[in-house]
Amino acid sequence: MNFHTRKWVKPEDLNPNNTLFGGRLLQWIDEEAVIYAIVQLQNKKVVTKYISEINFINAPKQGDIIEIGIIAISFGKTSITMRCEVRNKLNLQPILSIDKLVFVSLDEIGKPFPHGKTKIDLNC
Repeated sequence: MNFHTRKWVKPEDLNPNNTLFGGRLLQWIDEEAVIYAIVQLQNKKVVTKYISEINFINAPKQGDIIEIGIIAISFGKTSITMRCEVRNKLNLQPILSIDKLVFVSLDEIGKPFPHGKTKIDLNC
């Protein structure tokens, strides 16, 4: 699993329980995943198709530093499927896991586009 993105949990990221708002974390994950998909597919026109069950394990608090890990697990004709894990950077405590995130490559008019990729670039 590649952990490229780190986020610092700030006051504006908190919910009424003073823990990280789940919607904010999902925003960060979706952004990281689409960037990963764009790099893997070498296409700027990529959209989120599917996100499987989201397992919230631990709630980060203000001041925590979290890191988002994404790894490609397979390609479809027009899609890429990834897995995601989020953990606390300092103590490596798991925060969240998602088994499947599927992104679709699009052509210039917004229709699914065969990307021709068959091998995951581990350097992304």
